[in-house]
Amino acid sequence: MANSAQARKRARQNIKQSTHNHSLRSKLRTAIKRVIKAIKDGDKIAAQNAFKISCSTVDSIADKKIVHKNKAARHKSRLSAAIKAMT
Repeated sequence: MANSAQARKRARQNIKQSTHNHSLRSKLRTAIKRVIKAIKDGDKIAAQNAFKISCSTVDSIADKKIVHKNKAARHKSRLSAAIKAMT
């Protein structure tokens, strides 16, 4: 347990920040899952629309350093390749 006032405040801040980061990470996963679901359903137009929305979500979360920018780029690249591979 924190002994100083500064350490107690820091512990409170860490809890609040980690909760916020957790919700953003969940938002990222949901955006990716929406695109994957559209791809599996075979609807290319819906997949493209979901991909456009998810790209902005992925980028904004990467800018906030919740996930690394390379991880965000990898997700976008793989989703884009999956959409292009649809017939």
